[in-house]
Amino acid sequence: MFLKVFLFLLLDMLKFYSRFEINDVTGDSLTDHDMTQIHYKKITSLQRAAFAKFPDLKLFALSNVANVDSRDSLERHFGSLDAKALKQIASFLNLVPDALESPFEWHRLDEEFLKELLITRHERRCSQLDALNEMPLYPTEDIIWDENVVPTEYYSGDGCLALPKLNLQFLTLHDYLLRNFNLFRLESTYEIRQDIEDAVSRMLPWQSEDGGVVFGGWARMALPIASFAVVEVAKPHIGEKKPSRVRADISVTLSVRKEIKEEWENLRKHDVCFLITVKPTSAYGTKYNPREPFIPQVGLVYVRGCEVEGMLDANGRVIEDGPDPRPQLPGENRTYRVWLDCNQYRLDMDSLQDGGDDVYESFNILMRRKPKENNFKAVLETIRHLMNTECVVPTWLHDILLGYGDPSAAHYSKMPNQERSLDFNDTFLSYDHVVNSFPHYELKCDIPEDKRLPPFRLVFEDVPPSKEANNAEEDDEEMFEPVKCIRVQTYKIQNRGPYLENKPKQNSIRFTPTQIEAIRAGMQPGLTVVVGPPGTGKTDVAVQIISNIYHNHPNQRTLIVTHSNQALNQLFEKIMALDIDERHLLRLGHGEEALETEKDFSRYGRVNYVLAKRLDLLNQVQQLQESLGVTGDNAYTCETSGYFYLYNVMARWEKFQGEALNVSKTLADSPQAYRKFFEDKFPFNKFFADAPQPLFKGETFDDYMDIAKSCFRYISHIFTELEEFRAFELLRTGLDRSKYLLVKEAKIIAMTCTHAALKRKELVNLGFRYDNVLMEEAAQILEIETFIPLLLQNPMDGFNRLKRWIMIGDHHQLPPVIKNMAFQKYSNMEQSLFTRLVRLGVPTVDLDGQGRARSDISALYKWRYKKLDDLSHIVENEEYQKSNAGFLHDYQLVNVEDFNGVGESEPNPYFYQNLAEAEYIVAVYMYMRLIGYPSEKISILTTYNGQKHLIRDVINVRCGNNPLIGWPHKITTVDKYQGQQNDYILISLVRTRAVGHIRDVRRLVVAMSRARLGLYIFGRVGLFKNCLELQQTFKLLTRRPQKLQLVENESYPTSRKESNALGENIKTMENMTQMAQYVYEMYVKKLETLKDQLPKESADIEMYANIPTEADAINEDKQQDQEEEEEENEMASMEVYEPPAKKSAKETANKDKNKQEAAAAKAFKPTPIVNEIDVDEEEEEHAQDSQTNDEINNE
Repeated sequence: MFLKVFLFLLLDMLKFYSRFEINDVTGDSLTDHDMTQIHYKKITSLQRAAFAKFPDLKLFALSNVANVDSRDSLERHFGSLDAKALKQIASFLNLVPDALESPFEWHRLDEEFLKELLITRHERRCSQLDALNEMPLYPTEDIIWDENVVPTEYYSGDGCLALPKLNLQFLTLHDYLLRNFNLFRLESTYEIRQDIEDAVSRMLPWQSEDGGVVFGGWARMALPIASFAVVEVAKPHIGEKKPSRVRADISVTLSVRKEIKEEWENLRKHDVCFLITVKPTSAYGTKYNPREPFIPQVGLVYVRGCEVEGMLDANGRVIEDGPDPRPQLPGENRTYRVWLDCNQYRLDMDSLQDGGDDVYESFNILMRRKPKENNFKAVLETIRHLMNTECVVPTWLHDILLGYGDPSAAHYSKMPNQERSLDFNDTFLSYDHVVNSFPHYELKCDIPEDKRLPPFRLVFEDVPPSKEANNAEEDDEEMFEPVKCIRVQTYKIQNRGPYLENKPKQNSIRFTPTQIEAIRAGMQPGLTVVVGPPGTGKTDVAVQIISNIYHNHPNQRTLIVTHSNQALNQLFEKIMALDIDERHLLRLGHGEEALETEKDFSRYGRVNYVLAKRLDLLNQVQQLQESLGVTGDNAYTCETSGYFYLYNVMARWEKFQGEALNVSKTLADSPQAYRKFFEDKFPFNKFFADAPQPLFKGETFDDYMDIAKSCFRYISHIFTELEEFRAFELLRTGLDRSKYLLVKEAKIIAMTCTHAALKRKELVNLGFRYDNVLMEEAAQILEIETFIPLLLQNPMDGFNRLKRWIMIGDHHQLPPVIKNMAFQKYSNMEQSLFTRLVRLGVPTVDLDGQGRARSDISALYKWRYKKLDDLSHIVENEEYQKSNAGFLHDYQLVNVEDFNGVGESEPNPYFYQNLAEAEYIVAVYMYMRLIGYPSEKISILTTYNGQKHLIRDVINVRCGNNPLIGWPHKITTVDKYQGQQNDYILISLVRTRAVGHIRDVRRLVVAMSRARLGLYIFGRVGLFKNCLELQQTFKLLTRRPQKLQLVENESYPTSRKESNALGENIKTMENMTQMAQYVYEMYVKKLETLKDQLPKESADIEMYANIPTEADAINEDKQQDQEEEEEENEMASMEVYEPPAKKSAKETANKDKNKQEAAAAKAFKPTPIVNEIDVDEEEEEHAQDSQTNDEINNE
């Protein structure tokens, strides 16, 4: 049965692509109208042949096309013909040869084949677009658990699947979008399957005595439905069969903890939820077994999606989102108004009329999903909308996106509008910096050496002059001979006013030659692809490109897109440090709250800034008016201020300029005379009374005139800003003002790729415009989510106005997260557009200087890149020359053996833990804290979510609440830490039986490149050193001892140099228990030295009252059996419980002193940190789930 369905799916794909909307000769894309015309042409040619040659088909020949182009009508007309007649028709249409001639020495001529040949060729083609528009976007139970549609996670990589692929090339943009649509939908369906299975299994549905449903457990993400009712079914739009809108009300009871109740009440508009029907057959108390099939255990029947409109208030009205706080509703009963999928509702109603069940009378579970994982519907709607409109990508980018033509065609060197002269603004720190940045160019500068100061404007002599600049010489381009020469020009930035804050912010980074090439490429029109290995300053390059475009093209608008909010905020914080007017900055999306600044760069935050700035500027206008002695209410509005500027300010300035011109000709060259004239005659002296005095100082008339002009620029800027803010007086609502800000005022707009996909329709309808796109973390963004930001604006006159596309990323680090193995490996969905362009051979700028890690540490991942060297400060800076206090080595791989015969454990499928490594890594962290390392400089990473939870529990038990030690900066997974760094990194590799997903070299590169000064890795050395993929790194790691070597009696920071040899102070740790004992003794000594400052009856000494030993197995078997049985019961009921480690800690704290002393003498019992896929986590990191699939493949 499976094979039969599989073959049908493959046949459907073949049939679809055999009739794909493309011209077989030219390769041009065909529209629906074009395909209809081709279809009519085929039918009419057949009718002509039938009319002329076959009298039996006269009725067919005289019928209109609509009556004869369906399969049924064609079968009716051709059904009466024999094989001979069918062959004659097929031969006349050149579908089969007249005779058996080489190379056609054999072909089928039977009646069945010929009839199917004629019918298939001439039947009406089903429009793929129409089918797509009628498709429900929410998956149902029929799709979610259909292995033929959504393959299982146990895909081995062998064999063929009936799935589309994301290859290097695509037929047309329609083909590109359709493949991405189908794969994105299926991947979302797989994730939804996992969420439903997790939530419903936690709720433990059982069959009650009366045949109903009772829930034995509970889930954070799901609630039982108290009532469900469809409240509105709107009439269909003209020409459609589906209802235009279907709304329903869902009532639930929020009898849950406060924080969970707040999560349910904070469901936003457009959040997607799922309505689930279960009819369990299991009796009370039946345990759920995660290793058994899901549907039979819980009795799942139906799944339908819905979209939240809002929660209803006490009067039954939807509570709208806005700046005002939400009303507090009494009690625990809440009702949500939701939109149902209109296409799905129509299908369900059709099924009901055919005798099926009423799906909408049976829902008993409402499930929500995490917001970050719940954007699939909006993305699918965006792709579908793109397919229904004419996608216009820039002509210089079209063929490259499809994978055809010259890969370098969009490089700036081949663009027809390449800019010859570039203003690099503050990019260069000195003239020597310019010289060193262009080693392959000859530099010319006509300015004396002592005056060659930044900023610089560079003219590239190897770039042909633009046609606009040489209209007078038509043959100039033909005579042009490129010369590898740069003409360097310097200029002086005009003073913006007399105040210190008017001085522009300057770049202080000395960019390398490759970084300069990346900046130059980004400033030029075309496609720029920058490959940035770890620590090479990708963000600094991106920020400088943005700044230079802003200053070179002040009327252009730049869109910044990143994969994560964290990366976007890092980028935005650096942008704010440059010379960019903050009124031109805008940050879209909900990640803006994490910006480490007091300023609010969201849409409403910018509106408030503009309104406050307007009042401040009007206040300055009032002061100016008073200083000039002008009467009237000129500072009332932006409009009145404009008139005041025109008739009073400009008039006085022009008069002063005339007087100054005369004085410059008549007065002697005397600074005192000039100063007296400017102090007496300059009309705005009184206004600038609060500026640093004296206001006018200098040696020449030009010096004084420059100061006067800078003061007038300051005043002019006030009125320029007020003119820009004038629209905010005319627009009265915050929504209108925020839209105007987005469409007109902002010059640099930042958002995540997800936000771009969610809001595309809204942005296009607003008339959003931009000229440049810069993408950071481009190698981590899905192909389709990279493509959508290119089309956030409507074309102008049939053309896309995009001028520059800058992509910055590293395809040698982790790719986009794809959880399903089949989609990841077979369909190649994990390939980002960035990676595809690199594979196609698009020219890249490879940054080659890392400034993050010590040379020894960077050597662990340097081999993965073509060329990666250390920047000079890595060798010169003192912090890199000093050793790590308390450690003999700056990096070390520490072998961790089994503890009591146990290495890795797996309390849940693919939830890997290793208690020995967790205890060891926590002991090393405590050691670092005890000798003075700041906690914010230490991060603990691991390769599995299970180990992350375990380490957090061990920290919580051992030292989390201890004021001497506390928590490290972060405890997280390698995948989630990509893009971040810290001085000291401790890594747990977890696995002891199989290598696992660290086998992926991209994950290894991320893990090795997070540390700046110290990297300490804990794992089973014998397992990992023999892995072929990891050998380059582990050869270096295994050159050093595999036992942790410490330097005693040393505190942080140390003055010891790396090269200094040590003797007796070196202490080698044989195993985890020795390290734990050593740290305990250190802690006791530390308390002794601090006992006068600490409470005498401190219970903190119990932290390591029982040190792990290898001999602690005595009398533990029974206790372990009991604990395992308790753990199994807890996991089976899926109830929220407190980890035994935490319970043990509380019980110990309550014992009296005598019992504490007795407990200290007993053998150590390892803390049973059990598996918690804890629903209380702030954020369950979905990136790690994808590693499950890698695990299966590798093992």
